[in-house]
Amino acid sequence: MADTALETNPVTNASGVNTKGDAFSSFNVDDFAVPGGRDEDWRFISLRRIRGLHNASFAPVAEANISVEAPAEVAVETVAPDDARLKAAGAPVDRVAAQAFTSAKSGTIVSIPADAELTEPVTITVTGAGDEVTTFGTVLIESGANSSATVVVRYAGTGTHADNVNWVIGDNSRVYAVVDTQWDDDAVHLGAQSIVVGRDATLRHTVAGFGGEVTRMTPRVKFTAPGGDVELTGVYFADDGQYIENRLLVDHSVPNCRSNVMYKGALQGDKASAKPDARTCWVGDVLIRAEALGTDTYETNRNMVLTDGARADAIPNLEIETGEIAGAGHAATVGRFDDEQLFYLRARGIPEKEATRLIIRGFFNEVLNKIPVESVRDELIARVSGELEQANL
Repeated sequence: MADTALETNPVTNASGVNTKGDAFSSFNVDDFAVPGGRDEDWRFISLRRIRGLHNASFAPVAEANISVEAPAEVAVETVAPDDARLKAAGAPVDRVAAQAFTSAKSGTIVSIPADAELTEPVTITVTGAGDEVTTFGTVLIESGANSSATVVVRYAGTGTHADNVNWVIGDNSRVYAVVDTQWDDDAVHLGAQSIVVGRDATLRHTVAGFGGEVTRMTPRVKFTAPGGDVELTGVYFADDGQYIENRLLVDHSVPNCRSNVMYKGALQGDKASAKPDARTCWVGDVLIRAEALGTDTYETNRNMVLTDGARADAIPNLEIETGEIAGAGHAATVGRFDDEQLFYLRARGIPEKEATRLIIRGFFNEVLNKIPVESVRDELIARVSGELEQANL
């Protein structure tokens, strides 16, 4: 009987490297294999719902609509997609991000000069190009040494979009960043963010996820010198038909840096809806390398499931290669709101529905109150209230 060769399709259920901080990276999409639904980095998202962004079967490519409003001292440039400066924060680590870099028709560079103290925020707005087209974007935000700035990145409209929004945080600079994915309900967006933090630099980075049909944000932080201080915070609220994923990495590779991660999410659904159930996924990786002495880090993810059928996955990971650290820890929860708090409020005459909404608002406000721009903070608080008004609680 003749021998028969057995063909196999391997599943990349492991990274193939020592740590996630050492993941393969490239600016060329052809260097990445097409991911499958069982691959570790893609096993939660439905590849069928991301409109071919992962395997190049996407709709024709259109120019991304990216606009920037900034104080006069900020330099804003539209550059060729192969401009070497766009590579300053490092190469993509997944195929969709590499596709975005390969296929973007132009790049945007926003430069905050050294020693600048901006009193008004920089606002970068990405507007979807609509149905039947796909857009890709590459944006670099760089802060000069000893500068201070607030940068708001807004997404609006509808369409299919993938991008790299990267950050180079200069020595002793302070950047307050808000990334607001307020897409229309039928938008699909996969966004990668590479963040490089310099000596004694401070970054406060908040992601707000309320819109879109499918959204996936993947910030990756790398410290390049001692003294860096990073806080990554996020809020998200998923309804029927929505999938929201936040997948992040903080790579401590130098001594005496600090990081804190806090993401909070809520989910609600409608049993009568024909849409897929609301679903969220949060994966938080913190790596402390052997040389990262004196690291201080903690990560938290809290999820509040408001109705039956909704599902939240929460996966914190902490890799520690040295015991000479100031502290490290993580926590994650998925559950309903606190019944004791509800009882306390009802005992004081507050109706159950209003008491429930007060608890949920307080749940989110711990993150939202950290946003330094009052108008943005108030808008997001109002958005949470709007979600609760529509909720069948």
